[in-house]
This record gives sequence, C-alpha cells and structure tokens, in this order.
Amino acid sequence: MDPSSRSQPYSVSRLNLEAQGLLEGSFPLIWLQGELSNLARPRSGHLYFSLKDDRAQVSGAMFRNRNSLLRFQPRDGQQVLVRARITLYVPRGGFQIIVEHMEEAGEGALRAQFDALKAKLESEGLFAQERKRPLPSWPRQIGVITSPSGAAIRDILHVLKRRAPSIPVLIFPTPVQGAEAPGQIRAALERATARGDCDVLVIGRGGGSLEDLWAFNDEALVRAVAASPVPVVSAVGHEVDVALTDFAADVRAPTPSAAAELISPDGEALLQRLSVLARRQRQFMGLALRGQRQRLEGLTRRLQVRHPERQLEQTRQLVDEQQARLARALRQRLALLQSRWRPLDVRLRQQSPAQQVTRQAQRLAELRRRLPVPLTHQQRHLAQRLSGLGHRLNTASPLATLDRGYSLTLVDGEPLRSVESLQKGQTVETRLAKGSFEATVTRVNPPK
Repeated sequence: MDPSSRSQPYSVSRLNLEAQGLLEGSFPLIWLQGELSNLARPRSGHLYFSLKDDRAQVSGAMFRNRNSLLRFQPRDGQQVLVRARITLYVPRGGFQIIVEHMEEAGEGALRAQFDALKAKLESEGLFAQERKRPLPSWPRQIGVITSPSGAAIRDILHVLKRRAPSIPVLIFPTPVQGAEAPGQIRAALERATARGDCDVLVIGRGGGSLEDLWAFNDEALVRAVAASPVPVVSAVGHEVDVALTDFAADVRAPTPSAAAELISPDGEALLQRLSVLARRQRQFMGLALRGQRQRLEGLTRRLQVRHPERQLEQTRQLVDEQQARLARALRQRLALLQSRWRPLDVRLRQQSPAQQVTRQAQRLAELRRRLPVPLTHQQRHLAQRLSGLGHRLNTASPLATLDRGYSLTLVDGEPLRSVESLQKGQTVETRLAKGSFEATVTRVNPPK
C-alpha cells in the first residue's frame, strides 16, 4: 500500500460523492422495464419502490413533481416502462435510479417507434425553431380540426366564447382515433388550408394513452402539419401527453383549452386595457387642456398688456410726460438765457449804433464849428491840383493816343513791339479807340 494514500485516506462521504459523480456522468437517461415492488407513498408525495426482473432489482424514486403527471396509479406487481437517470444515494451509499417518466409496459413498443420517428424527422429539420410562425394577434376566423363530439371541441368553444365571442369558428370534423384517423385528419387539414379563410388552425383531441393518441404521430400527418401554409396549433391530450404534431406545429398547446387561450385575444383584458387607455387619454387630454388653458390665459394677459389701446394709452402718457419735461426744460433754458441776456441788453443799449451815430453827429457838428478857415482853403487848393494831375494823366494815357488815330496790336494779350515774335499764319488782335479786330499774319517783313 502506498504510504501517502494511508496518510490521507478517503472519507466515506467523499467516496460516495465521487462514485455518484462517476455514475451520473457515465450514464445518460435510459429506459428500463421491470416489475414494481415495495411501493411506498410517504406524506411527502414522493414514490419509493424497487424495479425488478427475474434475476435482479434496483431501488428507485420518483419525486412528487414528476409522479403528479402520471396518467395511472402505480401498484405492486405492475409491469412499467421508466425513463430514469442513474445515481447513488450518498447518505446510505445505495445505488438507485431517479425516475423522470413512467408508463405501463404495454406502451414500450409504441414509445420506441415514437422516438425513432421523432429522431428521423428532427434530423431533417422538420422541427427547427426557425420554421415556426407567429400566431395572428386578432384572427378573422379560427379553424378547429377535431372530433365534433369530443371534449376537446367543447373546451375550445367554451374558452373562445368567453374570450372572443366575435371571432367566428369553423369546425372541420374528423375522427381522432383508430386506423382511419391519420388520413382523415390529414384530409381535413388540406380542406382547411385550401379554403384560405382561416387565419389559424387548431388540431388536436382530448387526453388518452399513447395508443389512443397515436394518430397524431403518423409521419404523413406530421409532414402535412409542418408544410401547412396556415399557422397550426397542436393541442393533443393533456399537459403530460406529447405527440409528434406538437413538434411540427408552429405552437404546441398543453391542452385544447390552452390552445383556445393562445389563439384568441382576451376580450375582457382588451376591454380593461382599452378602459385604462381611455382613462390615461382623458388624463392626458385634461393635462393638455389645462396646459393650453394656462397658456391661453398667459397669452391673454400678454395681449392685454400689449393691446394697441393699452400701448396707445402708455404712448399718450409718455407724450404727456415728455411734453411736461420739454416745457420744464424750455422754461429753465429761457430763464437761463434771460439771466444771461439782461446784462447783454444793458451793454447793447449802451453801445447802440443809433446812439453812437447821434453822438458822432454831435461830435462832427462840434468839430465843424471848431474847424479853422485855412483848412477849407487848403482843401480847395488840393482839389484844383488833383484836377490838373488828372488832366495830365489822361493826356499821357494810351487811350488818348488811340483817340488821335493810332492803334495797338496785341499777341496773346501782350503788346506787339517787334516783328521778330510774329510767325506766318499767327492771329493777332488790333485795338482801336473804338473797338478791335483780329487778323491773320500772311507775311512778316523784317526790320530795315
């Protein structure tokens, strides 16, 4: 023995836990057939039993959440077919099975056939989720393919009448059990899809054994359900029952009543929803109206403030105030000017031209009286001398010379003194005592 393993030995619980992990990891879910014995039903609701054949037995348990789905009452000595997982009960170290599903052994062959067909169709993608179509939220007409005398149609019609009485229901009667059932169900499905007046179809029946429900595991019917152009709801049996049409249909309902719930809008819930929406709309409209009323009142106040009449009143008041201010300013300015004008008026009156003229006239008269006589004689002598100088100046004037028959020639406004400044073709002006004329030079004679 390895000394290290002796120093660190396994505990019993560790051994059982690791053995449990090995068992559960090595075996998938398996099907077992055997005879029930030692069946016990404690108050917990679980089932404990032994499953045996003629040479061996194994302990088993089926918990309450699973055995509540059983369609029969298990009893000692009964042959059953179970689907179970292998495990180890750690506290006692007991090898046992935990049963997930139990049925009477007579269904075993059908169960194997069911599983084989399911695996085949599933490998073809017939049950793929991407093939599923949504159901209409408010169908115009509902089609039901089932027995007209079964419990399923009564349950469906009862639910539809309660939830959506306004939606018409079209029944396609067909047998749902027996050798002829698969073909007739398929024919009813073809009639329903050919009509084209149903938005959704329900196909199903009430509960029963696997053999009772076998018509809904027919391969041709399953393929027809998958190929239906109209969305199909499969409602076969009770919640624990499973048919292949459940996998091929667009939606699987656990019961016919549940199918009716799925395909119909809840009228009462819709009315409640509409009532809530109407109440919310009234509240919203009330809030909106109050907001608009407050806005209107605000605009009315603003309009009153900015009304033309109010503006005119304010303008008038402003004009009155401005006029009053202007009058006050003018009075103040006038008073200021008057205070400045008075001394100027006094000074102006003192320096008036009329007064100065009067004074100067008086002064002139006075000076004339005082003017000496010799000054008057001197003025006459100067006047006579000025007259003689004027006569001499007139005699020496060029104009006087012109009066004696002479003329004055001008070139460009200047007197012509020599022919050297003349050129042939040049225009000259000749001024006489009375008037002037222009001439063009045709020949220049040089001085001799």
